[in-house]
Amino acid sequence: MESIILGWYVMVHTGSVLLLTVFGSLQFLGTLAAPMFGVLGDRVGARLMLCAMRGIYAGLAALLMVLAANGIFRPNDLVMRNSLIGETIPPDHLLEAVGMSRATMDSARVGGALAGAGLSTLLGLPATYVFVTVFYLAGLALTLGVARRPPVADPSAAARGGRADRPAAGHRVTAPTRWRELKDGLQHVLTTPRLLAPMWLAFLINLTAYPASGGLLPYVARSVYHVDATGLGWLVASFSLGGLLASMTMVTTGGWRRPERATLVYTAVWYTLLLGFGHLQSVAPALLLLLAAGFAQNVAMISMTATLITAAEGRFRGRVMGVRTLAVYGLPLGLMASGALIERIGYPLTISLSAAVGLLFTVLIGIKWRASMWERGRPATA
Repeated sequence: MESIILGWYVMVHTGSVLLLTVFGSLQFLGTLAAPMFGVLGDRVGARLMLCAMRGIYAGLAALLMVLAANGIFRPNDLVMRNSLIGETIPPDHLLEAVGMSRATMDSARVGGALAGAGLSTLLGLPATYVFVTVFYLAGLALTLGVARRPPVADPSAAARGGRADRPAAGHRVTAPTRWRELKDGLQHVLTTPRLLAPMWLAFLINLTAYPASGGLLPYVARSVYHVDATGLGWLVASFSLGGLLASMTMVTTGGWRRPERATLVYTAVWYTLLLGFGHLQSVAPALLLLLAAGFAQNVAMISMTATLITAAEGRFRGRVMGVRTLAVYGLPLGLMASGALIERIGYPLTISLSAAVGLLFTVLIGIKWRASMWERGRPATA
């Protein structure tokens, strides 16, 4: 709801696609802190982190004047959700669990897109934010029902002569210890091809695919299809509905036996659909194409998340998902680049260029890390 409400507000009151993309980019500033959120998640548990973060969402939504600060915490919600899946779900059921998690997100996006657009048109921004705040508080209340997990022991306890299963008495975890844990997590990603390849692909997708599929839709709705906020809501809901259908399909079928391969294949399909989307001039075919793009996108993202959770060692899982969230920083870069290009070469050429570049580098990533991402049965080494 917030994304639709505020994106449309910026577009209507400024009329500038560049300012719209700058606004969308600022919401991801908090991704810079994602690895440290992963460290804290590994240390105190994903449940406690989610409760704290969702309490912060509710408070910040109630204080719209400090909305920019919400961007520090909200992008890291996905880090904790995926870490929680890794903590609680047996490995054989990870793909289905990730699919179900995405299904709950996508169903909320479908309903939120339509509700956010409708309520902001009917009631205005301040009254609509009452609903946003209530939903944040409901999310916090539900998260409090998650089972507790004991915090992970301090890895440097043995070096200090303390017990390995708990920090030494009176010892407080220091900032250098946390930075060392963060460094270990980054090293784990860089030396594990099955983690490194999806990380690069995630950055590429955020840089070249998600701007066209999400952040630019307010501009497309107003300036290309000439529809109002309700039309924008339908565009966003169509993409999210495709994602929801993909999530349900993954849950019921168990997904691909090789999620790494599915990630590459469906990412390529997504880019191919975006090549066509950039040249549509009416909203009806755009809804159908966004539905298909949303389906391809979610199969790719569910498969990627399952790959990362499976490939990451348990003690590094939160940090790995935190590094994965850093890839989201490609989105603000892509949004700002797209905004500047649209004003120079136009919308259709900008989308075509982004999709073509994304498709090319997807193929190159598949070739570079084919032992990890494509070829069956071959061990991947750094």
